[in-house]
Amino acid sequence: MRNTGILYSSTERKPVVLPELAELLPPLSGEQMVALETDLLRNGCYSPIIVNEDLAIVDGHNRQRLCEEHSLPYQMAVFAFEDLLEAKQWALDTQKGRRNLDKWELGKIALKLKPEIEAKAKANMSAGGGDQKSEDAKSGLTMLSNPISAINTRKDLAESVGIGEVTMGKVMQIDEHAPAAVKEALDKKELSINQGYNLTRQLQEVPEEQREQAAIAAVEIEKAKKEIRRKDAEIDQRSRIAGLFCKAFEKAVLLEPIEENVRIWVECTRMTPEEMEDTVRESEKLAEIFAKVARIIREQIIPSDWRGAGRGAGNAETEEQPEKGEHDECE
Repeated sequence: MRNTGILYSSTERKPVVLPELAELLPPLSGEQMVALETDLLRNGCYSPIIVNEDLAIVDGHNRQRLCEEHSLPYQMAVFAFEDLLEAKQWALDTQKGRRNLDKWELGKIALKLKPEIEAKAKANMSAGGGDQKSEDAKSGLTMLSNPISAINTRKDLAESVGIGEVTMGKVMQIDEHAPAAVKEALDKKELSINQGYNLTRQLQEVPEEQREQAAIAAVEIEKAKKEIRRKDAEIDQRSRIAGLFCKAFEKAVLLEPIEENVRIWVECTRMTPEEMEDTVRESEKLAEIFAKVARIIREQIIPSDWRGAGRGAGNAETEEQPEKGEHDECE
Protein backbone atom coordinates (compact mmCIF):
# COMPACT_ATOMS: atom_id res chain seq x y z
CA MET A 1 0.00 0.00 0.00
CA ARG A 2 1.22 3.51 -0.76
CA ASN A 3 -0.20 6.99 -0.90
CA THR A 4 0.05 8.15 -4.51
CA GLY A 5 -0.28 11.79 -3.47
CA ILE A 6 -3.16 12.25 -5.91
CA LEU A 7 -6.16 14.21 -4.58
CA TYR A 8 -9.50 14.62 -6.33
CA SER A 9 -12.40 16.78 -5.23
CA SER A 10 -15.98 15.56 -5.32
CA THR A 11 -16.69 18.21 -7.96
CA GLU A 12 -14.11 16.60 -10.28
CA ARG A 13 -14.72 12.88 -9.84
CA LYS A 14 -17.28 10.57 -8.26
CA PRO A 15 -16.08 7.55 -6.28
CA VAL A 16 -17.26 3.98 -6.74
CA VAL A 17 -18.97 2.10 -3.90
CA LEU A 18 -18.19 -1.62 -3.83
CA PRO A 19 -20.54 -3.59 -1.54
CA GLU A 20 -17.73 -5.92 -0.39
CA LEU A 21 -15.79 -2.88 0.89
CA ALA A 22 -18.80 -0.90 2.11
CA GLU A 23 -20.14 -3.87 4.10
CA LEU A 24 -16.82 -5.13 5.45
CA LEU A 25 -17.20 -3.46 8.85
CA PRO A 26 -20.30 -3.47 11.08
CA PRO A 27 -22.53 -0.40 10.63
CA LEU A 28 -22.22 2.55 12.98
CA SER A 29 -24.75 2.79 15.78
CA GLY A 30 -27.49 5.39 15.52
CA GLU A 31 -25.71 7.52 18.11
CA GLN A 32 -22.39 7.30 16.26
CA MET A 33 -24.05 8.21 12.96
CA VAL A 34 -25.74 11.27 14.50
CA ALA A 35 -22.42 12.40 15.99
CA LEU A 36 -20.68 12.01 12.62
CA GLU A 37 -23.44 13.88 10.78
CA THR A 38 -23.39 16.71 13.34
CA ASP A 39 -19.61 17.06 12.99
CA LEU A 40 -19.78 17.13 9.17
CA LEU A 41 -22.52 19.78 9.16
CA ARG A 42 -20.61 21.91 11.65
CA ASN A 43 -17.03 21.52 10.38
CA GLY A 44 -17.29 20.09 6.88
CA CYS A 45 -15.47 16.97 5.65
CA TYR A 46 -11.93 17.85 6.75
CA SER A 47 -10.49 14.32 6.28
CA PRO A 48 -10.26 12.94 2.74
CA ILE A 49 -12.10 9.82 1.63
CA ILE A 50 -9.57 7.08 0.86
CA VAL A 51 -10.02 5.46 -2.57
CA ASN A 52 -7.98 2.99 -4.60
CA GLU A 53 -6.68 3.67 -8.09
CA ASP A 54 -10.04 2.66 -9.54
CA LEU A 55 -11.67 5.26 -7.26
CA ALA A 56 -13.40 2.56 -5.19
CA ILE A 57 -13.91 3.81 -1.63
CA VAL A 58 -11.70 1.95 0.84
CA ASP A 59 -12.26 4.07 3.94
CA GLY A 60 -14.88 6.77 4.58
CA HIS A 61 -18.11 5.24 3.27
CA ASN A 62 -20.28 6.85 5.95
CA ARG A 63 -18.71 10.28 5.52
CA GLN A 64 -19.05 10.11 1.75
CA ARG A 65 -22.71 9.11 1.93
CA LEU A 66 -23.57 11.87 4.40
CA CYS A 67 -21.69 14.44 2.33
CA GLU A 68 -23.69 13.45 -0.74
CA GLU A 69 -26.96 13.66 1.23
CA HIS A 70 -26.16 17.19 2.42
CA SER A 71 -24.39 18.39 -0.76
CA LEU A 72 -21.14 18.87 1.15
CA PRO A 73 -17.87 18.91 -0.85
CA TYR A 74 -15.15 16.40 0.03
CA GLN A 75 -11.74 15.29 -1.19
CA MET A 76 -10.53 11.83 -2.20
CA ALA A 77 -6.97 10.66 -1.56
CA VAL A 78 -5.81 7.94 -3.95
CA PHE A 79 -3.92 5.02 -2.38
CA ALA A 80 -2.39 2.18 -4.37
CA PHE A 81 -3.09 -1.34 -3.12
CA GLU A 82 -1.79 -4.65 -4.40
CA ASP A 83 -5.33 -6.05 -4.57
CA LEU A 84 -8.74 -5.80 -2.88
CA LEU A 85 -7.57 -8.04 -0.03
CA GLU A 86 -4.83 -5.59 0.87
CA ALA A 87 -7.34 -2.71 0.64
CA LYS A 88 -9.75 -4.53 2.97
CA GLN A 89 -6.97 -5.39 5.40
CA TRP A 90 -5.82 -1.76 5.47
CA ALA A 91 -9.37 -0.50 6.05
CA LEU A 92 -9.80 -2.96 8.91
CA ASP A 93 -6.47 -2.08 10.51
CA THR A 94 -7.32 1.62 10.26
CA GLN A 95 -10.81 1.26 11.72
CA LYS A 96 -9.76 -1.05 14.56
CA GLY A 97 -8.04 1.93 16.15
CA ARG A 98 -11.19 4.05 15.89
CA ARG A 99 -13.90 1.56 16.82
CA ASN A 100 -14.41 -0.71 19.78
CA LEU A 101 -14.82 -3.94 17.79
CA ASP A 102 -15.22 -7.06 19.91
CA LYS A 103 -13.86 -10.52 19.03
CA TRP A 104 -17.14 -11.72 17.54
CA GLU A 105 -17.28 -8.71 15.22
CA LEU A 106 -13.64 -9.21 14.24
CA GLY A 107 -14.26 -12.89 13.61
CA LYS A 108 -17.20 -12.09 11.31
CA ILE A 109 -14.99 -9.66 9.38
CA ALA A 110 -12.36 -12.39 9.01
CA LEU A 111 -14.99 -14.71 7.51
CA LYS A 112 -15.70 -12.07 4.86
CA LEU A 113 -12.00 -12.16 3.97
CA LYS A 114 -11.90 -15.95 3.87
CA PRO A 115 -12.35 -16.51 0.09
CA GLU A 116 -9.57 -14.09 -0.79
CA ILE A 117 -7.22 -15.30 1.95
CA GLU A 118 -7.69 -18.91 0.83
CA ALA A 119 -7.18 -17.98 -2.82
CA LYS A 120 -3.99 -16.07 -2.02
CA ALA A 121 -2.65 -18.89 0.16
CA LYS A 122 -3.30 -21.41 -2.62
CA ALA A 123 -1.56 -19.16 -5.15
CA ASN A 124 1.47 -18.82 -2.86
CA MET A 125 1.45 -22.56 -2.26
CA SER A 126 1.37 -23.22 -5.99
CA ALA A 127 4.18 -20.73 -6.63
CA GLY A 128 6.27 -22.42 -3.97
CA GLY A 129 5.85 -25.91 -5.41
CA GLY A 130 2.94 -27.09 -3.28
CA ASP A 131 0.26 -29.61 -4.14
CA GLN A 132 -0.87 -27.68 -7.21
CA LYS A 133 2.32 -26.39 -8.76
CA SER A 134 2.42 -23.43 -11.09
CA GLU A 135 4.07 -23.78 -14.47
CA ASP A 136 7.16 -21.97 -13.13
CA ALA A 137 7.33 -24.36 -10.19
CA LYS A 138 6.97 -27.37 -12.44
CA SER A 139 9.74 -26.13 -14.71
CA GLY A 140 12.03 -25.36 -11.78
CA LEU A 141 12.10 -21.65 -12.55
CA THR A 142 10.65 -20.52 -9.21
CA MET A 143 13.03 -18.55 -6.98
CA LEU A 144 11.31 -19.53 -3.70
CA SER A 145 13.77 -21.56 -1.65
CA ASN A 146 11.22 -22.71 0.98
CA PRO A 147 7.92 -23.94 -0.48
CA ILE A 148 4.95 -22.76 1.59
CA SER A 149 3.41 -25.45 3.80
CA ALA A 150 -0.20 -26.60 3.70
CA ILE A 151 -2.79 -23.86 4.11
CA ASN A 152 -3.96 -23.14 7.66
CA THR A 153 -7.09 -21.11 7.01
CA ARG A 154 -8.03 -20.70 10.64
CA LYS A 155 -4.59 -19.34 11.53
CA ASP A 156 -4.53 -16.96 8.54
CA LEU A 157 -8.02 -15.65 9.32
CA ALA A 158 -7.15 -15.13 13.00
CA GLU A 159 -4.01 -13.20 12.11
CA SER A 160 -5.88 -11.05 9.57
CA VAL A 161 -8.05 -9.51 12.33
CA GLY A 162 -5.81 -9.93 15.37
CA ILE A 163 -7.62 -12.57 17.42
CA GLY A 164 -6.51 -15.96 18.73
CA GLU A 165 -6.59 -19.02 16.49
CA VAL A 166 -8.77 -20.97 18.95
CA THR A 167 -11.24 -18.07 19.14
CA MET A 168 -11.32 -17.93 15.34
CA GLY A 169 -12.10 -21.64 15.25
CA LYS A 170 -15.06 -21.12 17.57
CA VAL A 171 -16.34 -18.25 15.41
CA MET A 172 -16.14 -20.51 12.35
CA GLN A 173 -18.08 -23.28 14.12
CA ILE A 174 -20.75 -20.81 15.28
CA ASP A 175 -21.06 -19.32 11.80
CA GLU A 176 -21.49 -22.75 10.23
CA HIS A 177 -23.66 -24.53 12.78
CA ALA A 178 -25.31 -22.10 15.23
CA PRO A 179 -29.06 -21.38 15.04
CA ALA A 180 -30.06 -17.82 14.18
CA ALA A 181 -31.03 -17.04 17.79
CA VAL A 182 -27.46 -17.69 18.99
CA LYS A 183 -25.92 -15.51 16.28
CA GLU A 184 -28.42 -12.73 16.99
CA ALA A 185 -27.55 -12.82 20.70
CA LEU A 186 -23.86 -12.56 19.84
CA ASP A 187 -24.56 -9.60 17.56
CA LYS A 188 -26.38 -7.89 20.45
CA LYS A 189 -23.46 -8.67 22.80
CA GLU A 190 -25.77 -10.75 25.00
CA LEU A 191 -23.48 -13.78 24.76
CA SER A 192 -19.73 -14.28 24.71
CA ILE A 193 -18.06 -16.34 21.99
CA ASN A 194 -17.47 -19.15 24.49
CA GLN A 195 -21.14 -19.18 25.48
CA GLY A 196 -22.22 -19.11 21.84
CA TYR A 197 -19.83 -21.94 20.98
CA ASN A 198 -20.95 -24.11 23.90
CA LEU A 199 -24.63 -23.56 23.05
CA THR A 200 -23.92 -24.43 19.42
CA ARG A 201 -22.35 -27.72 20.44
CA GLN A 202 -25.16 -28.57 22.84
CA LEU A 203 -27.86 -27.73 20.31
CA GLN A 204 -26.36 -30.07 17.71
CA GLU A 205 -27.91 -32.93 19.69
CA VAL A 206 -31.41 -31.42 19.36
CA PRO A 207 -33.50 -32.56 16.36
CA GLU A 208 -33.18 -30.00 13.59
CA GLU A 209 -36.88 -29.15 13.52
CA GLN A 210 -36.73 -28.26 17.23
CA ARG A 211 -33.31 -26.60 17.24
CA GLU A 212 -34.30 -22.98 16.64
CA GLN A 213 -36.93 -22.98 19.39
CA ALA A 214 -34.50 -24.71 21.75
CA ALA A 215 -31.88 -22.08 20.89
CA ILE A 216 -34.24 -19.24 21.81
CA ALA A 217 -34.91 -20.84 25.19
CA ALA A 218 -31.21 -21.56 25.77
CA VAL A 219 -30.24 -17.97 24.98
CA GLU A 220 -32.82 -16.66 27.45
CA ILE A 221 -31.41 -18.95 30.14
CA GLU A 222 -27.86 -17.71 29.45
CA LYS A 223 -29.06 -14.08 29.61
CA ALA A 224 -30.74 -14.78 32.95
CA LYS A 225 -27.54 -16.37 34.28
CA LYS A 226 -25.55 -13.36 33.10
CA GLU A 227 -27.91 -11.00 34.92
CA ILE A 228 -27.61 -13.06 38.10
CA ARG A 229 -23.80 -12.93 37.86
CA ARG A 230 -23.96 -9.17 37.32
CA LYS A 231 -26.15 -8.68 40.39
CA ASP A 232 -23.95 -10.98 42.46
CA ALA A 233 -20.89 -8.97 41.43
CA GLU A 234 -22.70 -5.74 42.33
CA ILE A 235 -23.61 -7.14 45.76
CA ASP A 236 -20.00 -8.25 46.32
CA GLN A 237 -18.74 -4.80 45.35
CA ARG A 238 -21.23 -3.10 47.69
CA SER A 239 -20.21 -5.42 50.51
CA ARG A 240 -16.53 -4.63 49.96
CA ILE A 241 -17.21 -0.89 50.02
CA ALA A 242 -19.36 -1.14 53.14
CA GLY A 243 -16.72 -3.30 54.82
CA LEU A 244 -14.00 -0.74 54.13
CA PHE A 245 -16.03 2.06 55.71
CA CYS A 246 -16.93 -0.07 58.74
CA LYS A 247 -13.31 -1.01 59.35
CA ALA A 248 -12.14 2.58 58.93
CA PHE A 249 -14.63 3.82 61.54
CA GLU A 250 -14.02 0.90 63.91
CA LYS A 251 -10.28 1.64 63.98
CA ALA A 252 -10.70 5.41 64.14
CA VAL A 253 -13.00 5.42 67.17
CA LEU A 254 -10.40 3.44 69.15
CA LEU A 255 -7.95 6.32 68.93
CA GLU A 256 -7.58 8.81 71.76
CA PRO A 257 -5.58 11.57 70.08
CA ILE A 258 -4.06 13.29 73.13
CA GLU A 259 -0.47 14.50 73.03
CA GLU A 260 0.85 11.68 75.23
CA ASN A 261 -0.62 8.96 72.99
CA VAL A 262 0.60 10.62 69.81
CA ARG A 263 4.12 10.90 71.28
CA ILE A 264 4.07 7.20 72.20
CA TRP A 265 3.07 6.32 68.63
CA VAL A 266 5.79 8.51 67.10
CA GLU A 267 8.50 7.17 69.42
CA CYS A 268 7.53 3.48 69.26
CA THR A 269 7.40 3.50 65.45
CA ARG A 270 10.73 5.44 65.32
CA MET A 271 9.37 8.07 62.92
CA THR A 272 11.96 10.20 61.20
CA PRO A 273 11.29 13.96 60.79
CA GLU A 274 10.41 13.30 57.13
CA GLU A 275 7.96 10.55 58.11
CA MET A 276 6.39 12.86 60.69
CA GLU A 277 5.82 15.47 58.00
CA ASP A 278 4.23 12.80 55.79
CA THR A 279 2.03 11.68 58.70
CA VAL A 280 0.85 15.26 59.25
CA ARG A 281 -0.22 15.51 55.60
CA GLU A 282 -1.87 12.08 55.66
CA SER A 283 -3.72 12.91 58.91
CA GLU A 284 -5.03 16.13 57.42
CA LYS A 285 -6.13 14.22 54.34
CA LEU A 286 -7.93 11.66 56.50
CA ALA A 287 -9.65 14.48 58.37
CA GLU A 288 -10.89 15.85 55.05
CA ILE A 289 -12.19 12.40 54.04
CA PHE A 290 -14.13 11.90 57.28
CA ALA A 291 -15.48 15.46 57.09
CA LYS A 292 -16.70 14.74 53.54
CA VAL A 293 -18.38 11.54 54.74
CA ALA A 294 -20.17 13.56 57.42
CA ARG A 295 -21.35 16.16 54.87
CA ILE A 296 -22.69 13.50 52.48
CA ILE A 297 -24.64 11.75 55.24
CA ARG A 298 -25.98 15.02 56.67
CA GLU A 299 -26.86 16.74 53.38
CA GLN A 300 -27.64 13.95 50.92
CA ILE A 301 -28.62 10.78 52.78
CA ILE A 302 -30.53 11.73 55.94
CA PRO A 303 -34.15 12.42 54.90
CA SER A 304 -34.93 16.12 54.89
CA ASP A 305 -37.61 15.72 57.54
CA TRP A 306 -34.91 14.45 59.94
CA ARG A 307 -32.75 17.53 59.55
CA GLY A 308 -33.58 20.27 62.00
CA ALA A 309 -36.27 18.16 63.70
CA GLY A 310 -34.37 18.14 66.94
CA ARG A 311 -34.62 14.35 67.15
CA GLY A 312 -35.70 14.49 70.76
CA ALA A 313 -35.76 11.48 73.00
CA GLY A 314 -38.59 9.06 72.34
CA ASN A 315 -39.53 10.40 68.90
CA ALA A 316 -40.61 8.06 66.09
CA GLU A 317 -37.31 8.28 64.25
CA THR A 318 -35.42 6.82 67.17
CA GLU A 319 -37.65 3.75 67.21
CA GLU A 320 -37.10 3.17 63.49
CA GLN A 321 -33.29 3.02 63.67
CA PRO A 322 -31.86 -0.42 62.93
CA GLU A 323 -30.33 -2.22 65.84
CA LYS A 324 -26.61 -2.80 65.93
CA GLY A 325 -25.74 -5.77 63.77
CA GLU A 326 -28.55 -5.26 61.27
CA HIS A 327 -26.16 -3.91 58.63
CA ASP A 328 -25.23 -7.24 57.05
CA GLU A 329 -22.74 -5.66 54.66
CA CYS A 330 -20.58 -4.53 57.60
CA GLU A 331 -20.42 -7.96 59.19
